[in-house]
Amino acid sequence: MLRKIIHIDMDAFFASVEERDHPEFRIVPMAVGHADKRGVIATANYVARRYGVHSALSSLKAKLLCPQLIILPGRMELYKEVSAQLRDIFLDYTDIIEPLSIDEAFLDVTENKKNIENGVDVAIEIKRRIRDELHLTASAGVSYNKFLAKIASEYRKPDGLCTIHPDRALNFIARLPVESFWGIGPVTAKRMHLLGIHNGKQLRGCSREMLIRQFGKAGIFYYDMSRGVDERAVTSVRVRKSVGCETTFEQDINRRSAVIIELYHVALELVERLHHQQFHGVTLTLKVKFADFTQITRSLTVDRHTDLYQLKEILPIAKQLLRQVDYSKRYIRLIGLSVSNPLGESDSQNKHVPLQLELDLKY
Repeated sequence: MLRKIIHIDMDAFFASVEERDHPEFRIVPMAVGHADKRGVIATANYVARRYGVHSALSSLKAKLLCPQLIILPGRMELYKEVSAQLRDIFLDYTDIIEPLSIDEAFLDVTENKKNIENGVDVAIEIKRRIRDELHLTASAGVSYNKFLAKIASEYRKPDGLCTIHPDRALNFIARLPVESFWGIGPVTAKRMHLLGIHNGKQLRGCSREMLIRQFGKAGIFYYDMSRGVDERAVTSVRVRKSVGCETTFEQDINRRSAVIIELYHVALELVERLHHQQFHGVTLTLKVKFADFTQITRSLTVDRHTDLYQLKEILPIAKQLLRQVDYSKRYIRLIGLSVSNPLGESDSQNKHVPLQLELDLKY
């Protein structure tokens, strides 16, 4: 039996909550984030987006694009409260809910609490309740698997509703540019373009062996996606897979002593978070973002008898990973560290996926 999967994605969530509470912001360019010169935009309303302002953009660049932009500090406790109200609405229809973030989730409504036959009718009702009860809008995608439901939710934003029927899925996928595929980021898309792969039809024309040869394990995922295949279930309990932290510097740095000091402080914060979460893992990842906003990651998986939990284990490996980064002629804007691959999972679960897949997949 084909599943009925809904992906709900709130429209410009943080900014929309602020517009709801302050209607005067609906007609002016507004964003939520940090307004200082080192700040970053968390999200922007649709007025600001017309100027090119978007999430993860530096506040400085956002102001250059839109000098009249209003940047509000985030109210995370309020956003969490609204997110909980959103979940309460979902629970009226199904207990099989997989949150992806504070403002989006998958729902399996194949057998739903209201015995509504069609998944699209469940989505329509949920969207109506979000509008009536929370005074916000959401976009919804409906299909028979997670990949297609997520693609569908992004297809007609904002306040969109799109259903991808099994009979039309292959034609829909064939027209999609590879950049729109879930899990294919800019780096992978560029590599595909060099191979002459620009859309779903061309991706489907590639053999499984060729895609594995070019993209490693990720090639299997791309091969299946191009054929509308995604066997992943909606999982209502999500096990924490990693713990991390990062810091953006007041001024870009490249002097080695300064970088080491900052790395030490990030490692200290990481250890504190690991202890708070009681998280034990075996892979340490270093993230370095440069002044031009390009970034790289370096990872190392330790022997499973070693536990990345204390500073004495983490700091030496962090320094080792840092030695793999050449910043002699580049300035560093941000450093981050994270521990992943939870201790105790089976070896098959913890096999390290290719670096490119780690960078591009956003589950």
